[in-house]
Amino acid sequence: MGRPKQFDPDAAVEQAMEVFWRKGYAGTTPQDLVDALGIGKGSLYNAFGSKHALFEQALRRYRDSQAVALIQMLEEPGPVKARLRKALELLARMDLADPYRRGCMAVNTAAELAGTDESATELVRRMFDRTEDALRALVEEGQRAGEIAPERDPAALASLLLNTLVGLRLMARVAEGPERIARVIDAVIDSL
Repeated sequence: MGRPKQFDPDAAVEQAMEVFWRKGYAGTTPQDLVDALGIGKGSLYNAFGSKHALFEQALRRYRDSQAVALIQMLEEPGPVKARLRKALELLARMDLADPYRRGCMAVNTAAELAGTDESATELVRRMFDRTEDALRALVEEGQRAGEIAPERDPAALASLLLNTLVGLRLMARVAEGPERIARVIDAVIDSL
């Protein structure tokens, strides 16, 4: 009798994140996960409990890698509008270059599961809140630096920027090229 195949749960969550990100929650079968992780179904369920529990871990992994990276870009030194433009343009380039056109896993999850999956909705809501908080801090910094008019409501601008970011990530999934996305980025930066 052979020894059971050992696997790294952390690497398994990373692989699962890639599958869920590409196929969505409903589109991912347990067999897809077994194939991607290289383990048996029994090991999958023993290690993670359920497909949904693994999805939640994958969504948290996405938050801890991808979503945090955006916030770090926004917190870099330099002019506020230039940082915002750089972050939006980088996300657009990444989305357009992705052969799977996955977009943003949080946005995809909101579109697929909001209103039907309470825990996934709450995870995404917290990611959006965290991003919006970072955008508000960026706007307030821009106001202190004189780049953004001080009478503008920072909370409203942060919500507008979050909405723009979500829309761009979704738009990039179907865009034929970068032109429309570039126009949106130009318009939102000019509106500040």
